[in-house]
Order: sequence, then structure tokens, then C-alpha cells
Amino acid sequence: MLPPRALPLAQLSHRTCSVDAMPEAAQLLAAAVASVPGGVARPGQEAMTQAIVDAVKSGDHLLVQAGTGTGKSLAYLAPALTVDGPVVISTATLALQSQLVEKDLPRLSAAVAPLIGREPTFALLKGRHHYVCLAKLETADEPDPEEALFERTKWLGEAGKLGKQIVRIREWAMKTETGDRDELDPGVDDTAWRSVSTPARECVGATRCQYGPECFAELSRVRAREADIVVTNHSLLSVDMLAGRHIVPPHKLLIVDEAHELADRVSSAAQAELTPSGVDSTARAAKPLIDSDQFQSLLEGADALTVGLAEVPAGRLTQGLPPMLREACTLLDAATRSALSSIGELKPDDPDPVRKQLARALLDEVSKTSQRLLENSAHDVAWIEQEPRRALVVAPLSVSSLLNEKLYDERTVVATSATLALGGKFESIAKSLGEPAGYRTLDVGSPFDYPKQGILYVAAHLPRPTTSGLSDAAGVELLALVNALGGRTLGLFSSRRAAQQAADLVRDKTELTVLLQGDESLPILVRKFREDRNSCLFGVMSLWQGVDVPGDACQLVVIDRLPFPRPDEPLAAARSAAVDAAGGSGFSAISVPIAAVRLAQGVGRLIRADADRGVVAVLDSRLENARGYGAFLRASLPPFWYTTKQEKVLGALKRLASD
Repeated sequence: MLPPRALPLAQLSHRTCSVDAMPEAAQLLAAAVASVPGGVARPGQEAMTQAIVDAVKSGDHLLVQAGTGTGKSLAYLAPALTVDGPVVISTATLALQSQLVEKDLPRLSAAVAPLIGREPTFALLKGRHHYVCLAKLETADEPDPEEALFERTKWLGEAGKLGKQIVRIREWAMKTETGDRDELDPGVDDTAWRSVSTPARECVGATRCQYGPECFAELSRVRAREADIVVTNHSLLSVDMLAGRHIVPPHKLLIVDEAHELADRVSSAAQAELTPSGVDSTARAAKPLIDSDQFQSLLEGADALTVGLAEVPAGRLTQGLPPMLREACTLLDAATRSALSSIGELKPDDPDPVRKQLARALLDEVSKTSQRLLENSAHDVAWIEQEPRRALVVAPLSVSSLLNEKLYDERTVVATSATLALGGKFESIAKSLGEPAGYRTLDVGSPFDYPKQGILYVAAHLPRPTTSGLSDAAGVELLALVNALGGRTLGLFSSRRAAQQAADLVRDKTELTVLLQGDESLPILVRKFREDRNSCLFGVMSLWQGVDVPGDACQLVVIDRLPFPRPDEPLAAARSAAVDAAGGSGFSAISVPIAAVRLAQGVGRLIRADADRGVVAVLDSRLENARGYGAFLRASLPPFWYTTKQEKVLGALKRLASD
């Protein structure tokens, strides 16, 4: 069924309230806030709404830092309703996307209806592969291993499992109105879904497909074009920019929430890779359409790539492609060009356009990636990944100029997040987002009283961390903190090794329950942590910004070390080296801002509501002792009461434990 209050196709002509008659954004915000149980006006929220109104009027772009508790969603949704035509909202996480579509927008829509004479409409827009493809579903069945390769799936080795999942998808497809994978409950594994969905590059288009008029992906775009507010994600927004902005509906206002994530998502969208299994799948997809020599040439290219990846260690390729990988890319370039030439373009009378488009798309992807790697452009970074599988990867050195060119043209952009003003200033994030001409900045703060609600403790007496694991001294400090509170601890660690060591230590030395990321799914772990006051939850980077546990279930956040990018992170290392080569400081320009965003996100796990109290403990003495960047990182954090005195923190934790 459709998401709550989403726009059905029967309501395509809905805008009956003229722009001139539209109430002011402040009135809409007041109505929305009044509809929230216990909702009260917040000065920061009101300031953000007015700043967006002013930006739309002036055409200037706006960067807004809105701390936790501001209510930034309603602050940007209210002015969005005063803009003529659809407004696009892009988020980084599924959690925020779900919050907007399932909670904020339905409430806002109902609250403002008396003011504007109708309930505003909204739509959720995702990438094509999120929707079931009726053309693929018609022929999907339990394949043998070779057919599984054609469908780009992995043979399960469990008789009937894939077939049973596809049968269930077929039954669901007959009832669903959206075809959105997220509505399939219980879900299916990625293998089954890939066999019934089609990425955009493999789609023949609605006009060539017999199911075009019924296509769920196309219908989602119709809904988006006719809605007042369109909710999408950074990944699709990135693809839209790279593809010439024809996926997301035309709009005058784009709101980028969780904007600190956008540059990384654009980098991922502009990234490409070659893997032996991917080339092998491409060859088998093209096999019915090419001759045997061309098929063998593709397989030889896959074999050469396998040998080349085995000979070269994982890491960044600073001197261009090694000879064996260059040879593999040369073979693949020639083989894919020959196969594409043989297959030819899609024609109206093609007997199997779906299969032909799939083969063309896969061949074209391998061809372009091979050529890009052979070009060895100074604007690209190439590296070899080892986990989870060997791959030859290429990505842009910087996306700043791309964002400057593609993000801001012909629309007003509002970028917002709780972590934009790094070191108290917006310069770093503005540069990462393309530094548009004529942009304004605003920090509306947070309604929380951070100095009274929380303590930032830095264990300045600890030795500087030197290994990737948890040092003995840091382990002793962790135990002292956890024992003082008796659980209720979220441990954010820089590596899986450190998290495992911390979990083993606390399990061995205390009676507390320790939940370790990876032992169960993250939602289950978070639920158990929330329900058990005598528990600790330890994990790595995905916990740093995805966990929301208000109340006394989380009153201590422990961070083992400053989250600088690792030396083996290829993009960060290449970008830092480029700044150094230009006469700057790569560490200051690249590594420190990355650490500032990550640290602020991690610290932000502590205070989630007005009544929350607790301690953030950083077991990395550099936050206090490092000249220059230590102060910059502290200035990027909420204004907690700050101390380096262990006895004061242990006393505070013991008082919390007795409450």
C-alpha cells in the first residue's frame, strides 16, 4: 500500500491554493508545532524557517547548522510548502527518510490543511532498482548456476530457496501499489531481489518495454512530478546530477538534510570498479548476442584481471596501473568495444530488448571503466580493494568542482545538518560542497543546555594512541568509567579489533551485559541496549551517527581515539597528498575536517532529549594536548562542561548511577 498520505495516481491535479493565497511559512510552522504532543515554539527553529524564506526570495544558497533538538525537519518543511512547484528534500539515511514520510509529513499535512484549504501531498522517490521490474519478474525463476550468472546473482546452493522467494515476490507484486522493496514484509535477500529488479542503466525504457504503462519505477516518478514535496536520498540525487538532472522532477528549492554526507555520496556515485566476477557476468550476459571469439576475448580479459589483482597488493596505485593490470584493462577495452559493435543499438523490432539492453549496459560499464583506468587522469584516484572481494577501483580526486557546477544551477539549495560549522566556522563544509557563489550561513544552535546536561571528559593523562587496538591504559580507563555508572554505555571504537578487545575486557571484568556490533543485527542490538540499563553497546563507525537512544539507557559515550581517516583510506590519502603537493597541509585541510565531522556525530549520541544527562569520555589525549587541531576539534562539538579530571567524572557517573 502507499506510504501514509502519499499521492495516489488518481490525484494528479491537486494544487488548488494559489501561491498568492498561501499563508506565511511562520504560520504553517506554528500550526505544525502545535500538532506535536507537547510541542513548543523554538527560537532556532523559527530562525531557520525565516532564513529559508529569505533565501528563496533572494535566490541565495543557505548553509544551516541546526543542533540536535532544534526540530529542523519542521523548520524546513514549513517554508517548503510556500514554494510554487515541487520541493525536493534529500536525506542520507533511511532512518530520516522514514521519519519524514511516515511521521513528519503526515502530521504537517494534516496540521496545515485548514490554513491552505487542502492537505499537501508528498512522494518518496528512490532509484529504479528499489522497485520490482515486471519484465524481469515474468521470466525470473530458480536458475541453474550459469543462469544465475546471467542474472548477476550468486547461486545459493540451497534447492528451492531462491524459487520460493521469487514466488512470494510474484504474489506480492499482484497486490502492491508501489512495488517498493521496503514494503515487502518479510523481505527477501539481495540475490532474489536482483533477479526481479533492474538498475537504471539496464532498463530499456518505458516506451520499449511491454510493461511500460504499469512500471512501478515510472509511476513513482509520476507521483513525484505531481507532489508538493518529494523525498529522495543523496545517492539518487548524486546520480541525477551526473546524469544531467532528468530523474528528479524540476524544482526551485532543494533541501539537503544531513548535508555533511553529500560529498561522500557524490564520490561514491562517480566511482567505478572492475572485478573478475563482474566481467564474467558481463560476458555471459552478452554471450547469446556475440560470436564465440568475442565471448572468449571477454573471458580472457577477466582471467587477466584475476591474475593482475592477485599480483598487486591492496592499496592506492600511486604510479598508475601496474603492467599486468594495464594489460588486463587493455584487453577488456578491446573486447568490450568489439562486442558492443557487434550487438549494435537497440531497435524497435528487437525480439528481446530487455536482454539486449542488459548486455549493452554491462559491456558499456566495463568499457568506460577500463578506458578511465587506462587514461590515468590526474583528476582520478585508483586503488585495489581486498575486502569484501578483490576489485580495481577508480574515483574522482575531488567532487567540489562537480558540485559547484551541477548542484546549484537554476535552484536554491539549503544544506543543513547538526555538524556543518567545523571549528566554529563553515569554510570547510562550504568547500566540500563546491563553495557556491552567493551563499549565506546560519547556526541556530540547539535548545539543549549542554553545559548543564553533559560533561566532555578527555583522558589527557593517557599516552598518545599508537596501535589500532585498545591499549592497556585505555582499557583500564574504560573499566573505571563503565564500573562507575554500571552500564548504560555506548562505546564507539576506531576499529573492530578495538571494539572486540573492549567487549572481551568488560565481559571478563564485570557482570554487565556487553552487546557487540556484528553479533546480531543493529536494530536488535539497539533495542536490547535501550531496554537493559545494565548493558553496554560497543561498535564501530556505523554506530557513530545511526543510534538514537534518549533517556537514561545511554548516559556514557566512550570514544577510544580521534576518528582520523586511516592512512590506507585511498581517497583521503590521495586528497591529502594533493594538498601537500600544492603547498598546503593535507592533514589540516583533509584529515582534521573528516575527524571533526565524525567526532561531532559520535559525541552527538549522548544528549537526544531535554531531560538527558551524561558524559562523553574521549580516551585520546590528543584532543587536549595536540596543538592547533585539538582546539579545532573541541570547537566543533556541542558546548559541554569540559574537564580532564578523572575524579570529577567518576563522581558524576556514580551520582547518575544512584539516581
